[in-house]
Amino acid sequence: MKNVFLLLTVSLTFFALQGCDNEDVTKEVKKDGSIESSLTVLHLNDKQDVLTTTHKIWAAGKVSKVIVHKDTIPSLGLVKTEVENNEGDKQTVPVKKDYEFYITVK
Repeated sequence: MKNVFLLLTVSLTFFALQGCDNEDVTKEVKKDGSIESSLTVLHLNDKQDVLTTTHKIWAAGKVSKVIVHKDTIPSLGLVKTEVENNEGDKQTVPVKKDYEFYITVK
């Protein structure tokens, strides 16, 4: 239950920030004392996805530690979306629905 709540919180925060014009977007990580985090979701099969959370701990210009956590989460199923090929032909196709990410930093 705790993992589901964390995932929901992360998902909601990420997409809330997507619509914002955030002045604090970083182009490069400061390597003298920071934590660089990334979240990815891989569609494993029709019923499960894999959430990978990676944290790089930067100190004195070097990565001092990398923490990777993987967990299976339920797949969200399919959603219909319109796609277009190189010739401009449009077609509605089912694709796997992606999770939304929302991140809170304290």
